[in-house]
Formats: sequence, structure tokens, C-alpha cells
Amino acid sequence: MAKTGALDPRDRGGKAQPLLTVQNLRKHFPVRGGVLNRVKATVHAVDDVSFSVRKGETLGIVGESGCGKSTTARLLMQLIAPDEGTLIFDGDEVGATGGISVAAMRRQMQMVFQDSYSSLNPRMTMVDSIAYAPHMHGVPKRRAYEEAESLLAQVGLNPQQHARRYPHEMSGGQRQRVNIARALALEPRLVILDEAVSALDKSVEAQVLNLLRELKARFDLTYIFISHDLNVVEYVSDRVMVMYLGQVVESGPVEAIYRQPRHPYTRALLASKPSMDPDKRTTAMPLTGDPPNPIDPPSGCRFRTRCSYARDICAAAIPPLAPPMVDDGPAEHLVACVVPEAQEGRVLTHA
Repeated sequence: MAKTGALDPRDRGGKAQPLLTVQNLRKHFPVRGGVLNRVKATVHAVDDVSFSVRKGETLGIVGESGCGKSTTARLLMQLIAPDEGTLIFDGDEVGATGGISVAAMRRQMQMVFQDSYSSLNPRMTMVDSIAYAPHMHGVPKRRAYEEAESLLAQVGLNPQQHARRYPHEMSGGQRQRVNIARALALEPRLVILDEAVSALDKSVEAQVLNLLRELKARFDLTYIFISHDLNVVEYVSDRVMVMYLGQVVESGPVEAIYRQPRHPYTRALLASKPSMDPDKRTTAMPLTGDPPNPIDPPSGCRFRTRCSYARDICAAAIPPLAPPMVDDGPAEHLVACVVPEAQEGRVLTHA
């Protein structure tokens, strides 16, 4: 695999060119019913999502359950086909004539899922699971198995003890290390981690997070890290993207998002973090009500039905993702809100 500092022959655009650019990604799922199984409604899972991932960075994606994080990840991997949208991988449009094929993109972009057990074939040993994909892509069997054992060692598992074990003989943390090794077997440039540590207990979670940081530096990787754990996202991410009901409401450097959030939903998320300081315990609910039904989302800003700053303008049109109107912060800090008071978090003095 390419080491840090080495020139990767697959790098066509240099460091300045984003590794992945997503433009207007959209996915709606039909809801069928009735005697004739006709389409009765549509779930707006991902609606007009655009972002980019720079080479060598970790982009964290956060939001409530059902906001579209995992669907976005599966759309990026083309595990489900998008209704609309364009993916550009290192300057080449995915699936377009003269661009890069989905198969070629998948060799350079791998994914680690949340459930470490169901991600592995119960009838294959650990070394078999890791060596399978390289062997199918033409690597001689002996070399594929040698590299698989090397990857096991690099994720902290002794090949002599763990290479011939089956998934049921491993702990959750060990299985997730194997899944990480399997994702690295094809020498990807981008790894999508979809809630990859959320099923682990905290001590094992910390070990796996540190391992991910080590592997990122060692192999010059780029990460998309999806999680509902705000503390974990802050620890691993360089930039953060906040999603709500299928849309991006705020994005920017991790310091800007966590220290000076500009969207009321982002502030509510951060206010919900548990604190170990007894003097900083939250006594009031940072946010009330449930997210709207994605089958019939509100017009305009989808957060307006739960936002105390909502105005008539919020219902008129979807707010663009643009720099905040209230300060001169980082240029890459973007917020989908058109109410200056909401961006400032100003205390309302009227009912």
C-alpha cells in the first residue's frame, strides 16, 4: 500500500483537487400499498446533497437517526442507485463516458459497516475474508494470503492466533478490526466508516479509533466518518457535515462547528451532549418535538417546524448552504439558514 509521503500513481489531480465531489445527490424511496401495490407516497431520504472530501482529511457526518447519513454512504458506494446526482472521483465522473467506472471507483473506495458480525461470512476464516477480494482481482493466492496476514498484524491481531478463526470465535472489537483490514486489502484511497464503532464498548471503541488514526497516517487514507456520537466525531474529524431530514444544514471545520455553530439544529445537537461536569448539566431540553415525516417534509427549511426563530421566509424556499451572515469566519463554514438571529443564537425577547 502507498505510504505517507510516497507519490501515489493513482493521484491524478494533486492535493488541491478533492478526492470525492458530490453534486445534487438525491434518493427518494417509493411507498407502495393497496391491492395493486401502487406507489402511494415517497420517502425523501436524501434531497439535493452536495459536498466534497479533500485528500487526506476526515469528513464527519452527524445527525439524528433517519436524517439520511447511512443512505448517503450507500449512494456513494453505489450500493443503491441514486435518483439524481453526480459523483466525481479525483476529477473523473463516476459512470460517465470517459470517466471512471463504478467497479474502478469501488477498488479505491471501501466501506466498513456497523454490524461487525453480519459483515463477515460465517463460513470463512478471518484470513479467507481478507484475502478473498484481492485474489478475485488477480492477486496470486499465496501472495493474497500473505498480505492478509500482514494486514491482520497491522490492525493489532496476531495472525498466528486469529487468522484461522471464524467470526463466532472473535469478539466484536476483533471482528471490526478484521473488517477494517478487509477494507484495506484492495489498497483504497477513501474509506467510508458507517457507525463503525457505535456497537463497541467504550474501551474497545477508543482502541479502534486510535487504530483508525494510525492507519490513516500510515497508508495516506481519506475517511468519511458517519456517527451519531458527537464526541467521537469531534475527536476524529477535520471537517463536519450536519444533516437533518435528508439535507445538509451546516458544514465546516470541526473547530468552527463545535465552538461556534451557526444553525439552530447544530446548536441543539451539541447542547444534547452529556457532560461529566455536574455544574454544566442540561436542565432544559435543547430541542422539542419529533422530526417531520420524511414522506411529507415541510416546505422551505425542513427544521422550521421545530425552530423558535422560524419566519415566513423560512417556509417560502429552501435556504441555500452559504457563509454565515453574522461573522467573517472560515470561508468553508457554510450554513443553511436565512435568519441572522438564528445564526447568532440570540435569545428571543418576544413570544
